[in-house]
Amino acid sequence: MVVDDHPMWRDAVARDLAAAGLDVVATAGDGPEAVRRARAVTPDVLVLDLNLPGMPGVQVCKELVGANPALRVLVLSASGEHADVLEAVKSGATGYLLKSAGAQELIDAVRRTAAGDPVFTPGLAGLVLGEYRRLATDPVPTASNEPKAPQLTDRETEVLRLVAKGLSYKQIAERLVISHRTVQNHVQNTLGKLQLHNRVELVRYAIEAGLDDA
Repeated sequence: MVVDDHPMWRDAVARDLAAAGLDVVATAGDGPEAVRRARAVTPDVLVLDLNLPGMPGVQVCKELVGANPALRVLVLSASGEHADVLEAVKSGATGYLLKSAGAQELIDAVRRTAAGDPVFTPGLAGLVLGEYRRLATDPVPTASNEPKAPQLTDRETEVLRLVAKGLSYKQIAERLVISHRTVQNHVQNTLGKLQLHNRVELVRYAIEAGLDDA
């Protein structure tokens, strides 16, 4: 589903995605319309502009991902401001692409987003990881009666470590000599055990656990 308040841009993006064989189930031009239509058609991937009338894109993202954690949101924005990128990710966006990206780059980004990979315009991924590192230096106090963290298998920990290093599922599969599907299964199992919703949250968890430096 494609959400943008500029009809020509929205139609062009939808047309490029459809021409590449992707199924564009809906489009929307403002925030409230985006929420209504997304709830009705339940897309796998939402290509979302941030600057929307009626409701900001980050609020649209927060509402839809909150109701459906399986939804993947790829922000497609003209803004490369760090605050906008971080706010989008904290609202549940899986990736962030600037509108200066070419059509093929966008198509590839949508496919990777659908597969669960966090996709960022070069330079922005480092920004997001850097923010998570900063957050990880401020430990959250834990109650003495808090249950112990769930136990991950050695292979799940190994996959999690590579996720934290920024590798795609395909790269992880090649590194560990296992199938792409097996990597996805390990990630899904880990998400379930840790009660996390998406890969971005998983990266934050791994960084907080120090696995990206291992």
